[in-house]
Amino acid sequence: MTGLNNFRNVLINQLQSLDNQLLAIIPPSNNEIEVDAEKNLESIGCGLIRMPIDRRGINPIKDIKLFNAYTRVLKSEKPDLVITYTIKPNVYGGLACRLLKIPYAINITGLGTAFEKEGLLRKLVTLMYKMSCKKAKVVFFENEENRQLFIQNKIVNESQTHRLNGAGVNLEKYQVSDYPIGDKIKFLFMGRIMAEKGINELFDAMHHLIDDGINCELDVLGGYEENYKTVIDSYELEGWLHYCGYQQDVIPFIQRCHCFVLPSWHEGMANTNLESAASARPVITSNIAGCKEAVIDGKTGMLVECKNADDLYRAMKSFCSLPYDTRKAMGIAGRAHMEAIFDKKQVVEETIQVLFK
Repeated sequence: MTGLNNFRNVLINQLQSLDNQLLAIIPPSNNEIEVDAEKNLESIGCGLIRMPIDRRGINPIKDIKLFNAYTRVLKSEKPDLVITYTIKPNVYGGLACRLLKIPYAINITGLGTAFEKEGLLRKLVTLMYKMSCKKAKVVFFENEENRQLFIQNKIVNESQTHRLNGAGVNLEKYQVSDYPIGDKIKFLFMGRIMAEKGINELFDAMHHLIDDGINCELDVLGGYEENYKTVIDSYELEGWLHYCGYQQDVIPFIQRCHCFVLPSWHEGMANTNLESAASARPVITSNIAGCKEAVIDGKTGMLVECKNADDLYRAMKSFCSLPYDTRKAMGIAGRAHMEAIFDKKQVVEETIQVLFK
């Protein structure tokens, strides 16, 4: 829900301006932030249908119920076009559209752990994606490696595919802010608190920096997806970590940081990298598809080996040793990179052109 509001609101607004009526299927809200996101979507004329979804679970009974629920809504609403995001809506929503002969577009926002290694789960997900993508009008990808993987595995025909530069970044919302002064380097992490976001590697790297006597600290923003509370509480007591929970407005935290760090294992296109770079902050992130596109290595930030805490530590230590003017210049160069490639207005325009061609 918050992702739809935060990353697709410009697309929704643009579609509304073209005299389209929009309806979004969303999970029930669990907190005030999600309720606020719902109200914002409704305020711009987007109708909402609340439908429970077990986002990370693999219970076949629940998934069959989800598919049946999608089918009932589609039969009732009779949409002219459906756009799906994230794996379960892509698979079950796409398959329901295919069976009901409703035009649909699928957006692959990331592949998750299912495609990381060979095995039964990958074979199953591959098969399900083949079934759901077969009649899609277009399958959008947010990075080229994901697109090529689908083509090489014959999940989609190349002619069906289109790569976007992620969801883009709102350059009016995320503006250049003054680079902070001070001797203590403040690193920032924003994301779900889970192993796949590289949180263990980040904590290990920070421990090395603190042990080396490096004057630095880490702000962590995001909700718990896995049980890290005890670990984070202990690091807060040590004084170098500040846990801020989920924040609807991340801009003040970006403004206070010297560098954003995301050592993620896999991404479609990491919006937090784009938002930080657009705010003129250097970015240290994994050298993987979905992360590396946001960084010009050595110029706007640094790329590190995925799942390698030692490499992350070396990059963060090297960053701490850079002169103030060099770090500031990295951020300014990152902003220029966002303006050239990741402007959300351009991404939205391209999306609409492909949807309605």
